[in-house]
Amino acid sequence: MGRILLVIRLARRDLLRRRTEAALLLIAILAATTTLTLGLVLRDAAGDPYESTRAAAKGPDVVANVQSAGLDRLENLVTAAGVTEHSGPYPVEAAKLQTSGTTSDVQVVGRDTASVSVDQPKVIRGSWVGDGGVVVEAAFADAIDVHVGDSVTLDGRSFKVVGEAVTAAMPPYPGSSCLVAAGCVNGAVVDDGKAPPGLLHNPGLVWLTQADVRSLTSDPASLSYVLNLKLADPAQTQVFVDANQGDRGRPLPMQSWQDILNDATELARDSQILLLLGAWLLGLLAVAGLSVLVGGRMADQTRRVGLLKAVGGTPGLVAAVLLAEYLLVAVVAAAAGLVIGALTAPLLTESSAGLVGSAGAASLTWSTVGLVTAVALGVAVVATAVPAVRGARSSTVGALADAARPPQRTGWLIAVSAHLPVPLLLALRVAARRPRRVALGVAGIAVTVSGIYVLLVLNAFLGDQPGTGVYTEAQVAVLRHALLVWTVVLLTLAAVNAVVMTWTTVLDNRHATALARALGATPWETTVALAAAQVLPALLGAVLGAFPGGFLLFATINTITGGDGGKATLPAPWQLIALVSATVLAVTALTAVPAHLGGRRPVTAAL
Repeated sequence: MGRILLVIRLARRDLLRRRTEAALLLIAILAATTTLTLGLVLRDAAGDPYESTRAAAKGPDVVANVQSAGLDRLENLVTAAGVTEHSGPYPVEAAKLQTSGTTSDVQVVGRDTASVSVDQPKVIRGSWVGDGGVVVEAAFADAIDVHVGDSVTLDGRSFKVVGEAVTAAMPPYPGSSCLVAAGCVNGAVVDDGKAPPGLLHNPGLVWLTQADVRSLTSDPASLSYVLNLKLADPAQTQVFVDANQGDRGRPLPMQSWQDILNDATELARDSQILLLLGAWLLGLLAVAGLSVLVGGRMADQTRRVGLLKAVGGTPGLVAAVLLAEYLLVAVVAAAAGLVIGALTAPLLTESSAGLVGSAGAASLTWSTVGLVTAVALGVAVVATAVPAVRGARSSTVGALADAARPPQRTGWLIAVSAHLPVPLLLALRVAARRPRRVALGVAGIAVTVSGIYVLLVLNAFLGDQPGTGVYTEAQVAVLRHALLVWTVVLLTLAAVNAVVMTWTTVLDNRHATALARALGATPWETTVALAAAQVLPALLGAVLGAFPGGFLLFATINTITGGDGGKATLPAPWQLIALVSATVLAVTALTAVPAHLGGRRPVTAAL
C-alpha cells in the first residue's frame, strides 16, 4: 500500500471511531473559516452595484466644483489634456427641503431636460426633471420616505416629485459629497445633533431644471457650479487631478470616480473590518480549543502510536498519521466555510437604495479560497504539530504499555492546597497537572471577553447613529447583523471550548479522581473540583479580557478604521463587573454536566 493512501485510510478510520470529537473539530474550524470568508467577500461585495450604477448613469471619471467666482476655472478644465467628454457646468444651490413633518438640508443641482453623455442620472421611478418638477436621489428619497407624486417645499417654493434617480457622480445618501459654497458636515455632530451655523448636515441631493434652481436665490453669486468630465484613460484620474488642481493656496475641488467608489462602499468595508477581526479572534479560540482536544486525543492514542511503531512505522509516518486526520477536517471545514460565507455575504451588504443592482450570490476569488484554506490548515497544524511530534518520538515500549503520565508536582502548591476544603484542594491539583491547558483556558476566556467588550462599545456607538451619526437606520441594521454574526459564533465557539476542556480534564484525571474517591472524597466533592478547575482559570481570563484585553482590542480596531475612539462610550465599571460575573456563571453552567459525569463514575471501573 502506498504511504499516502495508508496515512489517509488510517486517519479516516480514526475519525469515524471518534465522531463526536471530529464534529467538535469541524465546528471549531468552521466558525473561523466562515467568518473569515464573510469578511473577505465583503471586501469587494458593494463594488459590483456601483459599477452597475456607473454604467447605467454614465458616470463621470472626475467631478469638479467651484463657487460662482471661479467658473472660469471649470471652463479651462473642459479643454485640459485627457478630457474626451463633459457635461455642465451646472448651477448648485443649498436649500431646505420640507415634507410632512420633516426638514432636511439638500443640495439642488440644476440640469437640462435633455439627456447628456456624461453623468445622466438613471431614473428608477417616474421621469426626469421638468418645469416645477423635482427628482430626488433614490437613497435620500428612501430615507425621508418621499415618493413620486408627493409635494415638497424647497426654500418656501412648492415642487412636485416627478422621479427618483441614482447617480455615480456622488456617493449615495448620507455620504453625499459637498458641492455648495455653504459647506457641509457629514457624520456625527455636536451633542445636540445640530450642525454648526451655516453648514449643511448630511445633505441630500435633488435635481431641478436650471431655471428653477436660479429662481431659488436672488443672488446669483451665491450659486456654486459642478462639472463632470470623462477621460481618455479612467485609470489615470489621480494623475489628471494632480496636474489640474491649480495653486496649493487655492486648489480646485475635484473628486475621482475611485474616491466616490470608496465612499459608496464604506458600509461594506466597515462590515468587513468587523468580520475580519472576529475571524482572527475565532481563529485564536479555535487554536486554544483544538490544542486541548488534540492533547486529549493524543493521550488516548498512546497505545495506537506504539502499535504503529511496532509494525514498522517510522516517527515521520506516525506524525503524518496523527496530523492527517486534523488536516482532513480542516479541508472540509474550509470548503464548508467558503460556501456558507459566500451565500451569507449578500445578507450583510444589500445594495443601497442609491445604487443599481445588488451584491447577489457573491463570487469567490482564488485569493479568497487560498487564504481561507491556508488559515484552516494553519489552525490545524499549529494546534496539532507539537502533540503529534511528541507522540511520534515516544518510546515504542512505553507507548504499548500506555502508562499514565506522572503528574507535575509543585511543593508550594501542595503545601497551600493542603489547608483548603477538599473540592478546592483537588481543583488546584487538577489544574496544576496541566499548566499549559490552564494557560489555554485563560487565553480563550480572555479572547472571548475582549470580543464582548468591543461588542458593547460598538453596540452603544450604533445606538447613537440614526439621525445624528454616519449611518442611517438601514445601514445601522446591516452593521448590527455583522455584530450579531460575530456575537453568536464567538459565544458558540467559546461554549464548545469550555465543554471540550472540561471533558478532556475529566478523561485525563479519571484515575486521579477515582483514587481521591477511594481515599474518601465524595462524588459531589470530585464534581465540584473538576468544575472549579475550569472556573478558576475562567475568572482570571475574564478579568484580563475585561481590562486590559478589551480596551487594547478596541484601540486596535479604532486604529485600523481610523476612527475617533475618544467619542466612543466605553463600558461602565458595573458593566465590566457584570460581564466578568456572567462569564464565570456561564462557564460554571457549561462545565457542570461533564464534571458531574466524571465525578460520579464508578471507582472500580476507573481504576
